[in-house]
Amino acid sequence: MERIAQIVIDRKLPLLLDIRDVSTEDVRIALELKKDADEQKVLAYLFKHTPLQTNFNVNLTCLIPTENPQVGRPEKCDLREILQNFLNFRLDVVTRRLEYEHNQLNKRIHMLEGFALVFDALDEIIRIIRRSDGKADAASKIMAKFSKLDAEQTDAILELKLYRLAKLEINIVLAELKEKRARVKAIEKLLAESNAQGRWLIVRNELLEIRDTYGKKDKRRTMIQAVDDEPEYAEEDFIIAEDCYFLVTRDGWVKRQKNLIDVKKARLREGDSVLAVGVGSTRSTAVFFSSFGVAYTCRILDLPATTGHGEPVQKLFRLKDGEIIVAALSLDPRVIGDIKENPKDTEHAPPVHGVAVSHDGFGIRFGLEPFVEPSTRAGRKFARPKKGVTIVGVDSITGDETIIAVSRQRRTLLCEVAELNYVSGPAKGVMLIKLGKDDDLLGYIVAVDSRDTLTVKTSMGGEQRINTAKYELTSRGGKGREIIKRGALTRIIPNELPVITELEKLDG
Repeated sequence: MERIAQIVIDRKLPLLLDIRDVSTEDVRIALELKKDADEQKVLAYLFKHTPLQTNFNVNLTCLIPTENPQVGRPEKCDLREILQNFLNFRLDVVTRRLEYEHNQLNKRIHMLEGFALVFDALDEIIRIIRRSDGKADAASKIMAKFSKLDAEQTDAILELKLYRLAKLEINIVLAELKEKRARVKAIEKLLAESNAQGRWLIVRNELLEIRDTYGKKDKRRTMIQAVDDEPEYAEEDFIIAEDCYFLVTRDGWVKRQKNLIDVKKARLREGDSVLAVGVGSTRSTAVFFSSFGVAYTCRILDLPATTGHGEPVQKLFRLKDGEIIVAALSLDPRVIGDIKENPKDTEHAPPVHGVAVSHDGFGIRFGLEPFVEPSTRAGRKFARPKKGVTIVGVDSITGDETIIAVSRQRRTLLCEVAELNYVSGPAKGVMLIKLGKDDDLLGYIVAVDSRDTLTVKTSMGGEQRINTAKYELTSRGGKGREIIKRGALTRIIPNELPVITELEKLDG
């Protein structure tokens, strides 16, 4: 119930509205569904994602008996083999039980034969006992008188109570003796069978008795069976298509909400700021790009729905130490555009694709289509930067834009983004800007026109604005242009995030 309730709280199954405990003597729960919801679809989801139904694998690796009863041989068995070994064990149990019973019956018969032998000579036995100097003396004299008696029989006779000497008691002894001899004969017949047919019948009857006692009448019995007509649904079938926003912060917190009135008024943790805002259908996916060149994809529906601070992205994905999210994109086709690759032409980029830049000044263009489907918690590689090098940012592009890059040591380079090589798989990329020994890339933007400006803060407290109207384009791979004579550039001042303010515009 807790697991199902958590699904309701997280709104992972919009068809399910609430769960109630209506248990009396039996455990019962009630599920409240949306009007016209398919109950079989809801149950199929709960069977898969909660302990309501459990599927498990069984590894039947067992110790199989060998010729040496003290040693077992490890062997992986199938169901038929394990059942056969169990039946062989039951046969062995029945055989050993019959042998033990046979031994005990013979001992009892031996005692009864002694009683029957001395019954007609009870007076003589009593006289011997009266003249003896104790039990041991009496036993030796009785065995001397009656040579057919052994020590065990004699001891049993001496322990016999006086009332057992009545005539009626000997009839009981003789009847028991007859019964025991008949049972011994039956056991010997069972043990003598070469095919053990009689013993197998005992095994069968005992198993049927267990079934009738604990199987048919026991209310706890659980049916284990395959369901041939169990409905199957794709994961998308459980998602109600609703447009919503998602927001990622620079400290790695993520959340989803229905309405986003103003990015500046979004609730954030102290000292945190918004890194990216996306919009799309709950059935679509969002991709998160990390500084280690890994892309993590999940459905927008799976992002935590809240108007609060959200949750750390590490709850969704398995990030490594020091790895951070540097960009996020909605892969809703209405938002991202045409990202489909041509399988026959892997050298040319699709209409919309991605660009990534690392802090050592290298850049790469890559396709976004491989990241549409949800990834594992470990994500998928989109770039392979050198050891110790991190990705500073990722953007979606059409290939007609200009990339503006700036380094800490006051240098900037503007070139056409198409000059970066397009690759069909993760790679290091090519040199965007040639950096000095003690320099590294501070950041970049992708500019569509002269209004797109990269604003940087200087160590002198001032600001520098870089755009295509102020600086001319050059080819990639150069050292770029020095934009100030003294000091250094300290940080990029983020531009206001572009976001669709009305979800209805997606369908337009």
